[in-house]
Amino acid sequence: MGKALMILGTSSGAGKSLLVTALCRIFANMGYDVVPFKSQNMSLNSAPTIEGGEISRAQYLQAIACRKKPSVKFNPILLKPEGNMRSQVVFMGKPIGSVSAREYMLSKKEELFRKAMAVLDELKEKHDLVIIEGAGSPVEINLKDYDIANTRVMLHARTKGVLVTDIDRGGSFASIVGTMELLKPEEREAIIGFVFNKFRGDPSLLEPGFEYLEKRYGKPTLGVIPYVEHRLPEEDSLAEFPKVKGELHIQIIKLPHMSNFTDFEPLHWANGVDYVTRPEEIRGDLIIIPGSKNTVEDLLWLRQEGFGDAILEAHREGSFVVGICGGFQMLGEKIVDNVESKRGIVKGIGLLPAKTVFSKVKRTNHLKAEVLWGPAKGMSVEGYEIRFGRSTSKRPFSIITAVNGAKAIEPEGAVGERAFGTYLHGIFHNFTFTERFLNFLRREKGLEPISIEEWSIEEEIEKFARIVGKNLDVERILAELGL
Repeated sequence: MGKALMILGTSSGAGKSLLVTALCRIFANMGYDVVPFKSQNMSLNSAPTIEGGEISRAQYLQAIACRKKPSVKFNPILLKPEGNMRSQVVFMGKPIGSVSAREYMLSKKEELFRKAMAVLDELKEKHDLVIIEGAGSPVEINLKDYDIANTRVMLHARTKGVLVTDIDRGGSFASIVGTMELLKPEEREAIIGFVFNKFRGDPSLLEPGFEYLEKRYGKPTLGVIPYVEHRLPEEDSLAEFPKVKGELHIQIIKLPHMSNFTDFEPLHWANGVDYVTRPEEIRGDLIIIPGSKNTVEDLLWLRQEGFGDAILEAHREGSFVVGICGGFQMLGEKIVDNVESKRGIVKGIGLLPAKTVFSKVKRTNHLKAEVLWGPAKGMSVEGYEIRFGRSTSKRPFSIITAVNGAKAIEPEGAVGERAFGTYLHGIFHNFTFTERFLNFLRREKGLEPISIEEWSIEEEIEKFARIVGKNLDVERILAELGL
């Protein structure tokens, strides 16, 4: 039977996901067979697994850090918010229904928790170490009786926990004390120490606080992680959407049910992006409609709020328009949806020659494709798809050449006049494609071409793990686990 370590946080955004990512890589580099686990995650940022299911992007990243192929076992329960206090429930990678928050708490949770713990037990049996990520705060008084992602998991696994707090926000010592006081005695006993995350300054100045915590609880501070500029994706619930106007004005419409915003990180680093929330702001050189958990509902919202007309007007004035997945579907001529929204036939924005019909079977795959669109024609790209829609077009954007490594020949996406749409999440992570696309737009604007610095998730994980390893008492953690 392997060991497990639980990473709890004093709040959402404390840094649990990336600390788990770093620990996964640190222990993997030490030769341990390590895997991540989060019993339940609420996220609209998901990614495909080897089984053809989907998990949170955070656990996908942690799997890469472990040098493991992403599996549905790493995130058995995924909740995808749909609005109106309802979520789609994904269990072991597959959608099993849509429920209200109250219905889920009172009827679904316990059954799914038992099944998730059986998955955790299996992971412990097969691997040296399981790094478990908690969710939000473990001591929310109104939720604690229903919480299946924090201390119940820790106690089930009979393991130790580390409590992490975001000192950059302020109030971190009070957050740790408050959390410790609200934990039950057996939960408090399982905590082996504290980690202060995102610190800017001299850690020695924090010593009086460390001494107070150790005197009060008998627990040491295991590390102070400096504030680090990195390119690793953050969890979507607390993502910041800065308005950055580079030499190209790239606008991304912030949909109510926007999903997979990590698609646009390369654009942020190469130029800067501007997330827009009002139709009167629409006037960019490039306008992007991102993916959506509720495509038709977001399309109707676009039309109701005036975005549809604003996009068409900007396009007439020269803006280039791109749609990714749900955004591609919205830009087409029509959508037939008797599955997700059950709205039937809905008229699209009409910039792309495509029609979409929703199927009950979700496609969740890694893809390779050959681009057919002009400036990047013939280029090989990679990405992934997570979708119910099936679209047809006489002018596809690309030809899918491989699905999960198996050869394929299948058109996807669509090309219009100064517009294209694609199902390829991650298209902009193909740096050569992105460089060519942005330089196409830059030439039109009379700007000099740029070269995009290529970077990889693998390199970013290594760099971040090295920083964490230097500032965390890893040997103490291993000793506490008996390793």
